[in-house]
Amino acid sequence: MKRIILSILILSSLQAWGWEREPVWPKGKMPDAQSGQIAAMTNESGAEGFRADDYRIPYLEWYEAPDPATDNDACMILISGGGYNNTCDVNLIEQWHKRLTQEGIQCVNFVYRTPRPQGLPIYQTAWEDGQRAVRLVRSQAAKRGFAPEKIGVISMSAGSHLGLLLATSSQTKAYEKIDSLDDIPCHINWGILNAPAYVTTDGEAGTKATRDGYGPDVTLSDIFKFDEKTCPLSLHHGGKDPYTPNGSTLIYRRLRMMGVPAELHLYPGKGHGAFGLERGIEFLRQMGFLTPLQPEVNIMDRYASDAARAEVIRQDIWPDGKMPCPQEDQCTPYIEWHIPVEKKSDAIQIIYSGGSYMGNGPDGFEVAPARRYLNEMGVTVVTLKYRTPRPVGLSKHTTAWQDLQRAIRLVRSQAADRGLNPDKIGIMGSSAGGHLTLMGATSSRHQSYLPIDKLDKISCKVQWGIAIYPAYALSDGFDEHNTKGGNTDELYLAPEFSFDLDTAPMLFIHGDADGWASMNSVRVWEKMRAMGIQCQLHTLALRDHCFQRHASPGTGSYTWLDRIGEYLQYMKIIE
Repeated sequence: MKRIILSILILSSLQAWGWEREPVWPKGKMPDAQSGQIAAMTNESGAEGFRADDYRIPYLEWYEAPDPATDNDACMILISGGGYNNTCDVNLIEQWHKRLTQEGIQCVNFVYRTPRPQGLPIYQTAWEDGQRAVRLVRSQAAKRGFAPEKIGVISMSAGSHLGLLLATSSQTKAYEKIDSLDDIPCHINWGILNAPAYVTTDGEAGTKATRDGYGPDVTLSDIFKFDEKTCPLSLHHGGKDPYTPNGSTLIYRRLRMMGVPAELHLYPGKGHGAFGLERGIEFLRQMGFLTPLQPEVNIMDRYASDAARAEVIRQDIWPDGKMPCPQEDQCTPYIEWHIPVEKKSDAIQIIYSGGSYMGNGPDGFEVAPARRYLNEMGVTVVTLKYRTPRPVGLSKHTTAWQDLQRAIRLVRSQAADRGLNPDKIGIMGSSAGGHLTLMGATSSRHQSYLPIDKLDKISCKVQWGIAIYPAYALSDGFDEHNTKGGNTDELYLAPEFSFDLDTAPMLFIHGDADGWASMNSVRVWEKMRAMGIQCQLHTLALRDHCFQRHASPGTGSYTWLDRIGEYLQYMKIIE
């Protein structure tokens, strides 16, 4: 009687929401059927009165159609994780369903067979179910009002392992044809993969990454074929996930080598979990999978004036006659303090622009908007104009690096007198300025000039760095574009980066389509993780160098300054 009442309640709930369940396989046709497997979310399998024999067939659970006013003609398949031992992400599925439906996406929950099959690869029956589920979803596109080539997945953990199989290996048969439905293609058109597990060879048997994803013999598992139907992906991973985030960086590199647009979002200090749903939605919007992009807006129009009142103080960096390596054709370096009247933090953010080390300016689109954004948050900003163009007879960054080290010392020496914390100083630069930020963050123990006065006894160590599309970091692009996209194994990081014991944690933001490749940021992130330093990273699909200069509302290139605010909150620099 209890079981009957429970079934009635579940059915009533589904009908009230307009949801319906549909078996993936016809009766008696499911391949590799095993008596020990079920297809049920853990809230079902753990309910009183649960009978396994009623849950042998994997199913689709169709949710309500989106509001016609917001309908985006798209469908998202939701895939739970659970180590291929169960499907446990009940709360995530509900969160995804609610948020994506608001975006006008038809959602369908896909529940595959678990636990792991006996005598087969841990993913085999789930993969069979997955390919069949995609075919079934595509077959119903017209009936349910979405485009058959606008089908994606969002997934977690083992579900993301399955999602990666669906995204990269649709041209490989997971099972033999059983009926005419199997003539329908089983590729997907995009994926948002959270914390994909088991993707590196040190964990592909279904364990945590035994070597944390490191080692010259640790690679992506060869079950992922990366065939011609491989689709764009947004990869999301915690920096401390035992199912290694290096798996996501390896996937990202493979996609780049294929020319497939992708995003990579890595979160410092985070373990195994799903992070950055809004970044995934921005990815869908940027890729054009949702409504058409809105017209791009010039960032200088968005941040056209100094809304936050601030005291501005300009200072030369070097005393007369003491500047090292002076060259006649270079500009005079200086800093400007922008101290908000209403300070809400005792931190100091130093910001400077790029310009190929041929020119730079503190009032352009790479500096002024960030300064205004942080001033409005009550953060003191110091802008730096360093010496350019490139010095003759020296490495391109030498005089700029000298200026940066001196500027940090100057700022630290005056911080306390201005009511600020001399041990809360960060640096931020774009392009060549991003390269300069890497110098400042990784090499503060490396002397760039001989001391000229007592100020040079002060440390130039910083507490954090923010590198926006850093250039010149990898050996295929020490002076210009990355000729190999930064993708191949033989490339190495610039030798001027010492990665000394004072190396600071960093935030990286980079356009995926940047000629000064996003792998500059990714490879530095990998290096720092190997050192035990947790960094944050975001790459932006389809976006080139200077991604933020003009951007469409609702995309990552438009909201990028919020990543800085969030990072400073994570670092406890601001509240």
